[in-house]
Amino acid sequence: MTRSLELDEAGEARLAELVSSLTLDEKAGQMFHAMAFVDPSAIPAEDGLPLLPGPVHDYVVKHHVTHMNLVNVLTPAEQARWYNALQVLAKQTGSGVPVTVSSDPRSAATERAGASHAAGAFSAWPEPTGLAATRDPELARRFGDAVRQEFRAVGIRLLLGPQIDIATEPRWSRISGTWGGDPTLTGELASAFIEAVQTPELGPDSVATMVKHFPGGGPQKDGEDPHFAHGREQVYPGGHLAEHVAPFPPALAAGANQVMAYYGMPVGTELEEVAFAFNRQVITGMLREGLEFEGIISTDWGVLNDHEIMGQPFVARAWGIEQLDPPARTQRALEAGVDQFGGDYDSSLVAQLVRDGRVSEARIDDSVTRILREKLRLGLFDAEPLDPTKAADVVGRADLVAAGLEAQRRSLTLLTNGDPAHPTLPLSAGIKVFAPDIDDAVLFSYAEVASSIDDADVVILRLATPHDHRQTTIFESNFHSGPLDVPADELAQIRETLAARPTVVVQNLERPAVIPEIAAEAAALVGDFGSSDRAVLDVLFGRAEPQGRLPFQMPRSMEDVLAGDLDQPHRFTDPLFDFGHGLSYSNAPRSTESN
Repeated sequence: MTRSLELDEAGEARLAELVSSLTLDEKAGQMFHAMAFVDPSAIPAEDGLPLLPGPVHDYVVKHHVTHMNLVNVLTPAEQARWYNALQVLAKQTGSGVPVTVSSDPRSAATERAGASHAAGAFSAWPEPTGLAATRDPELARRFGDAVRQEFRAVGIRLLLGPQIDIATEPRWSRISGTWGGDPTLTGELASAFIEAVQTPELGPDSVATMVKHFPGGGPQKDGEDPHFAHGREQVYPGGHLAEHVAPFPPALAAGANQVMAYYGMPVGTELEEVAFAFNRQVITGMLREGLEFEGIISTDWGVLNDHEIMGQPFVARAWGIEQLDPPARTQRALEAGVDQFGGDYDSSLVAQLVRDGRVSEARIDDSVTRILREKLRLGLFDAEPLDPTKAADVVGRADLVAAGLEAQRRSLTLLTNGDPAHPTLPLSAGIKVFAPDIDDAVLFSYAEVASSIDDADVVILRLATPHDHRQTTIFESNFHSGPLDVPADELAQIRETLAARPTVVVQNLERPAVIPEIAAEAAALVGDFGSSDRAVLDVLFGRAEPQGRLPFQMPRSMEDVLAGDLDQPHRFTDPLFDFGHGLSYSNAPRSTESN
């Protein structure tokens, strides 16, 4: 069951009057969610009446769009001023509907270009997989509250997340944005996060959430991503669709007000083989009727029109109906039950369908009512301008930064630690350390910085997750796909280092790396889900305990990756490290149960 999303009697009356007051073109504009580049030159020195020239102006004035997904953000004070200027512009239009500003996650200690953003001025936390490694719902709740405070301060009122896909295909490039490979743990932690971001009841102090990607990404054929035509197929060879849907009921019960349908096209199931955004069996049958979801259903970005990404042409992700023109694609999505189109602004597509008699205005009113109800619940119509000084005070506040750093430390997962009788970690203060991937200025406060391997007592290597470094397009190069094992030449160089000096390997686990040789030969092996040098060194030198436990299995070989049903959670019978594995400094395994 999902929560009731209705307003009180007076609020519902206000909503009905608002919907009836809009023209058809204004209604159509509510159903599009454009990408907005924040131009610093358009921000006045003081809040006033700027024109916000360029695309943002045209989205609001010409296309009646009232949802903007930020491509970039400025300093907190500048961002607050830009937000205020945007709302002034919106009030000057005929409808006066305020703009909902949204963002992908912006709270990570590391960058995942194309999917989320490094924290910048915001507090920096591990990726969701790192939060899953802590097994702590209260920490997920603290993370959500930090996101709420910082986003709210600069006018971001909708988080395009959390991503509650289940990581069953280890080659998939978007695993680091998930909460791991277990449906139950994902539902538990993501629900706690959602409750904190949205507050118990969605209101003026809330940030709304858009959970994604229904009905669960993850089982992508060959691990490819459906942003691209070669990754459009989503497969269920073991019949485990239910496990991928499983996190959504608790997320909706926690109050999530929006759901994003993924690009993928189901293959080999009883579902029609068209992308989920156009699939009535999925959108209306499974989500609206099966899960009784009353909130807003959005497409993923860019499913209607061909467009450019990073200066290069990109086809619409209308998998299974590529032959249809944009108006027909729009009609298919509306018939499937979609309310809003992500990453687009061409509101004429919807308006013309109504004028041509292909879609009823009553159908449009259903979606517009849901969309405007959220704006009313968030208090956008009655909100005062943001205070730029307060925005600067809240974003990156010391207690939020400290909480994020502590979460980074807690997420680090000790996988091996040498001989139990003589463990490698924690390292002794003041030893000579060669760490080519760590900032010497940070390392200096923990150890003597060695100039070479030969001069070191211990080597620390921070290794990236293996991937195949594609050169197809700039955008696709951001999606780290392909094999999970280390290329032979790179592995040979790493093993030379492991043999030359005791070496602590800090392995980033953006995906579950296949590293049996490194695990066997490293003096110690630590799994990293997005942590700063300082957080890593705090743990390696014993200033903090490693508390993480793997949020997914780590396969032993690529042969294992290619075998079995890739839609099945925890499918490896003999993994290199199992789900829940993690040591303490006594080398005792940590419990795999949730806290």
